[in-house]
Amino acid sequence: MISTSKQESSFSSLDLIRFVIKWKWILAIVFVFSALAGAVFSTTYFIRPLYKSEVIMYPSTSSSISRILVSENSSNNDLLQFGKEEQTEQMLQLLSSTIIKDRIISKYDLLNHYNINPDSRYHLTQLNKVYESNFKFSRTEYMAVQISVWDEDPQMAADMANDIADLVDSIKTFIQKERALKGFQIVEKEYNVLQNEIKIKEDSLTKLRKLGIHDYETQAEMINQQLAIELATGNSPAIKRLEKRLEILAEYGTAYVSLREGVQFDIKQLSILKSKLSEARIDAQEFLPQKFVVNKAFKAEKKSYPIRWLIVVLSCFSATLLCFIVLLFIEKLSNLDLTMKEN
Repeated sequence: MISTSKQESSFSSLDLIRFVIKWKWILAIVFVFSALAGAVFSTTYFIRPLYKSEVIMYPSTSSSISRILVSENSSNNDLLQFGKEEQTEQMLQLLSSTIIKDRIISKYDLLNHYNINPDSRYHLTQLNKVYESNFKFSRTEYMAVQISVWDEDPQMAADMANDIADLVDSIKTFIQKERALKGFQIVEKEYNVLQNEIKIKEDSLTKLRKLGIHDYETQAEMINQQLAIELATGNSPAIKRLEKRLEILAEYGTAYVSLREGVQFDIKQLSILKSKLSEARIDAQEFLPQKFVVNKAFKAEKKSYPIRWLIVVLSCFSATLLCFIVLLFIEKLSNLDLTMKEN
């Protein structure tokens, strides 16, 4: 059985060789013509050449400026540290956003640049399809972000790639600043409210001090001691004077203590708010780059698409294979007709 199988395989291989030899000229002609066709149809007359430009960059850490630089409870993030996987994914999401896409489309007038009829019913769909095929955003094996742009104009491809990298900074900063500014306004409002409350309480304390209340506990103790002495000596004018002062302390002493302790507590809170206000102001007003650019895009000297040799090879292979299959089918039909006629 094994030898028979080997013989059949051998015969099959010999038949294949005989078949190729038999039709070699036709196969050769198809091969040559497909190569010529591939070479011709891959020229700029049939396929527009595209030039590729790339930007490679790393995201920075996403912590607030104040938390990294001035806060007492500084985070573990380093100002010069590259972002990790989370920041890389966030940057890729931002690069794919409609904000960046719309700005690039508007700035470079891509609707006209791609020769898309603005009156067409589906012109936006066509524009988005071309944009998605010419703009690619990906992550490298070393966790960097790669921006790849293809275009007929090599300088325009480089400019668009660099502009997209710059837009990451401006848009992410705008989003963060908008939130930071709102936070700053909230803290500033609370700071001003607390300042006014402290001023009101201090004004009330000033009025109580004009009545002679400066240190309720100490004054009450000293007046009581002095009153005991005057009562022992029977000094009526002094007794009346001291009793009047005690009446004032009794009437306003509790309010004085409450105001004094309230002011002390509020001053501590104001100090905390002042620190937060300083941090919020830095986050709202200052700016740090959101990326580290490793490679900027430059004008490409050679086109990246189409790859002519690959088109020629694929044309030759596919055309020759198709011809081979057709000839094989024709020969099988011829053999089948001969067999039927002999029978």
